Amino acid sequence: MSGSESAHDGKHLVIQKGKAQCNQGDLFPQFKVSSHEKHYWNNKEGQPDFLAVTETDLQFNPQGPSFGKCKLKPTPGGYLPCAYAPAGKWQKTYDKIKVMGNSCVTEISELMCTSGGKITIMEHGQSAAMSKQNVKNADPQEQHHINPFVDFKAFQKEAEDDEADAY
Repeated sequence: MSGSESAHDGKHLVIQKGKAQCNQGDLFPQFKVSSHEKHYWNNKEGQPDFLAVTETDLQFNPQGPSFGKCKLKPTPGGYLPCAYAPAGKWQKTYDKIKVMGNSCVTEISELMCTSGGKITIMEHGQSAAMSKQNVKNADPQEQHHINPFVDFKAFQKEAEDDEADAY
């Protein structure tokens, strides 16, 4: 990689409504941002679900045994509940974007648990939306391979007609 490239290029920043997973657990909690109440990704209204997750946001919702039953704690009847205990801050964070001095968590970030599990991002929480420009520039043949049930050329024409009607 050259100096300007980053492993985070093309990756999504994680927001509070995203979900985490532990390689030793069986539940997938949402993030709980406690480091700030100021920076939201792709949400002008400032809804809490869109708060940016940073390297110091170590809590989850629901709290308690956030990741369910821990495979590292077997019992004769199954497994003991998760005893989540973060080993420091999130690692592999995006240090080119800071919120209140803290690096942001992206899809490739990781957090180790002192019990032995590795916590990673299951869902970043942001949803993709196609803009009119995306529709206009899309290749109908490629779209047909992705979703053969949609007549994408007709969809593009309809989008163009809607755009012309707006003027």
